[in-house]
Amino acid sequence: MRDAANLRVAVAGGGSWGSALAHVLATAGHDVTLVLRDDAVARAIAERHENPRYLPGKRLHEGVKTSTASDVLKDCEVLVLAVPCQHQRSWLRSARHLIGEDTVIVNASKGLENGSCLPLSRVVAEELSLPSGRYAVLSGPSFAAEVLDGQPTAVVLGCENDDLGAALRDIFSTPLFRCYSSTDVTGVEMGGALKNVMAIAAGVCDGLGFGSNARAALITRGLAELSRLGTAMGAKPLTFMGLSGLGDLVLTCTGGLSRNRQVGLRLGRGEKLESIVSSLGMVAEGVKTAEAARTLAERLHVSAPVTEAVCRILQDDATAADAVRGLMDRPLKEE
Repeated sequence: MRDAANLRVAVAGGGSWGSALAHVLATAGHDVTLVLRDDAVARAIAERHENPRYLPGKRLHEGVKTSTASDVLKDCEVLVLAVPCQHQRSWLRSARHLIGEDTVIVNASKGLENGSCLPLSRVVAEELSLPSGRYAVLSGPSFAAEVLDGQPTAVVLGCENDDLGAALRDIFSTPLFRCYSSTDVTGVEMGGALKNVMAIAAGVCDGLGFGSNARAALITRGLAELSRLGTAMGAKPLTFMGLSGLGDLVLTCTGGLSRNRQVGLRLGRGEKLESIVSSLGMVAEGVKTAEAARTLAERLHVSAPVTEAVCRILQDDATAADAVRGLMDRPLKEE
């Protein structure tokens, strides 16, 4: 990859996070094209510098260009994947003939693929002939709306190649968007995926009217659980104390802008999942990731009681109160 200044960047996925990252990269001085499916949204961004569907009222950098044609991928030096987790494999299959052999891929989506239970780095590896030295994953506590509001934000880039990780830090950083790097790709992506499941659980607690004690306990035990499962996948335990682990977990479990917490909050208040999902208008990755995480924990023989409780509500028709009671009634043990 050439000098980090004024790179040609394509951001695939016109949701809130893809739009926010396109804004960040344009702010950093790069030639950015946001690749979307929706013609109306593409026109709105090009003409009004606003994504009216996902970030109404939030102004995007004027340098963000838009396209609904995938041919733009042929010329990009960096491809940012903001395609939702469960659709990413099919998107890669449709676009892989357009992705150049020297293109660096940065995955900004979070989740585990249903069925395979794979993190996205492994999905990409199966669909593209891509050396690990050209792949990175971006994660950390980062609400898109706050990024567009110019609120200070810090994230981490997981990349096996130290030199590429250092280069990507420079590419993505602005005075208000700070990037760190880590060589623990698995740890960065597992923390980003599993925290969404814990956020649903935290929302359930809040929806049931529980107080700060319950929320603090849930976050703490949730961190232990995602660390166990991530470590079993080959991650480094210390990674889960960083931005993509503890940082993202705290934000998603407590922040009012968290879609996954909103799902849990409404479940705790007695609403049905189908009604919640249809009214959100956006993807809450934790709903699908919970199922994959439960299966993965069973395969790896890892204890995952919080994930199991969330799945009981989402898939097994347990009430929120019954699921919480099941957690509290578990046998006592050392921490």
